[in-house]
Amino acid sequence: MSVDQDLLLVGEVFIDFTPPKAGADAKLRLGGIVHAARGLWAIDARYAVAAVCPSYLVDQARAYLQSIGCGEFIWLAKVTGAPNVIAIGDPTELADQAYQDILRDEKFLEFCSDTAGLKAYKSCLIFPGKYDLAVVRNLLADDIQASFDIAYDLPDLALLESYKCNVAAVITSTSSPMFLERASSEVRDLLDDLRDLSPQAILLKENRGGSRVLDLHADGMEEVPALLGETVNSVGVGDVYSAVFVYLLDGGVFDAAWKAARAATFYAQTTYPDDFKRDAQRSFKVTVDEMRDLGGTMLPWHARPEFQIYFAAPDFSYIDRKHIEEALGSLAYHNFRVRRPVQENGELTPQSPMHEMRATYMDDVGLLEECALVFAIPLGRDPGTLVEVGMALAAKKPVITYDPLNENANTMVMAGSAVYSYKLDTCLNGLFEAMSKLRAVRQ
Repeated sequence: MSVDQDLLLVGEVFIDFTPPKAGADAKLRLGGIVHAARGLWAIDARYAVAAVCPSYLVDQARAYLQSIGCGEFIWLAKVTGAPNVIAIGDPTELADQAYQDILRDEKFLEFCSDTAGLKAYKSCLIFPGKYDLAVVRNLLADDIQASFDIAYDLPDLALLESYKCNVAAVITSTSSPMFLERASSEVRDLLDDLRDLSPQAILLKENRGGSRVLDLHADGMEEVPALLGETVNSVGVGDVYSAVFVYLLDGGVFDAAWKAARAATFYAQTTYPDDFKRDAQRSFKVTVDEMRDLGGTMLPWHARPEFQIYFAAPDFSYIDRKHIEEALGSLAYHNFRVRRPVQENGELTPQSPMHEMRATYMDDVGLLEECALVFAIPLGRDPGTLVEVGMALAAKKPVITYDPLNENANTMVMAGSAVYSYKLDTCLNGLFEAMSKLRAVRQ
């Protein structure tokens, strides 16, 4: 069978390990480029894999990948000194997922000798890792059209220089170290450097805020909104997005992005492959124009700080701050601009004189008026927080109420809030949706 039309996935195969937590068992599954392979299998794509992994994983990875449609498995490089096991701190990406590549600094790679089959492929998607990209370039066909997901493990764009003029797409993410270092405040310089590689397309994945895709041949850009639901496991979601996008690229850059975004959405909502495939194929029965009409949540990374968030909570030094710190960490990770009245205007005591209380009250009210939304955590049924919620509702400001201890299941709080939940994931989605609507009105 000819492999001219097959997409070759190049990268590392890992074991993903999520430790057990309260209410959730430990989870162990093949990861790395296997996530991308599941995405291609779900849409009945033809693909092959060039895998970097330890010898103990080869037979298992080959057998599993063949069971999900992999046409050819090529062992590209042998890993020694490390098990290629990724420990995952936060599988839902409320904040930084705290990936730990166990014994990463001890890892050593040796390229395998039987790699001649790589020359037969005309299109590939490369996930950089701890292997030499220049060596890989020499193993591929001279006329290869290579795409890259550079979300992780690419410290310098110069490492892609040998692929210049043979690049179909470059894909990155707002959670990538390169983006955070170079484009957190302004994306233009990074995009200019990516354009120097002469790709057809650039895709910027923006987590729950959707994505932006650039078609450099047509000199156009389109925003692709996210469809938010309960996040069961976000690990590998970006890999699925990238693989489906690259595979469908010949059918149009923007259409490929819309379809790939749908596939990624369903990958986040289950860890059962058959359910994922069923849902992905159902979604592809909807035309791209119908997808556009359905809309979704679009909130680019750089637009988020434009909408200030009033943090209504007992943000005091003397309370148990577990839930407060968890929420603040999540909001910071997603680039929201949070205004904290207790921190900005001072922490008073019950013994504070009334004139100080009135002055602080007026400062807090002024700060609330400046903000576009309220994120409330009424721990202990804190009266100040509940007053702030009421004032925000009276001012018709969207309120997201995170009630982790289920203490405020009151009609006024629940019905008045744009979102009320004891789950931070649900509240985070609600915040993205509410801010997306505010942005749409402002535009």
